[in-house]
Amino acid sequence: MASPKEITQRRAQRVRRQLKKVGGARPRLSVHRTSKNIYVQVIDDAQGRTLAAASTLEKDLKGSLKTGADTAAAAAVGKLIAERAAKAGVKEVVFDRGAYIYHGRVKALAEAAREGGLSF
Repeated sequence: MASPKEITQRRAQRVRRQLKKVGGARPRLSVHRTSKNIYVQVIDDAQGRTLAAASTLEKDLKGSLKTGADTAAAAAVGKLIAERAAKAGVKEVVFDRGAYIYHGRVKALAEAAREGGLSF
């Protein structure tokens, strides 16, 4: 029987496999969520480089947030990643939610990134 960690990794790989089919040459907006923080990166898989990154651990965000583990924090990170991606010249991405369902903090981050100018 597979461990919970293996099941989560399989689910994330399944999502990424589908993204490669539909994504084409677009960079990937990858989300990692923990119980206390949320992290996001714009990754160019063709070159193997991170083009932009943001998280709730950054000093400018950390001071203004009540906690790093709520939807308000996720929305702030979404706006920040949209700004940084635009600065890096990225307008279109594919959304990689990993093993997380599209709900709550992940959804808030995605919607804020869309409002900030990213399209996916």
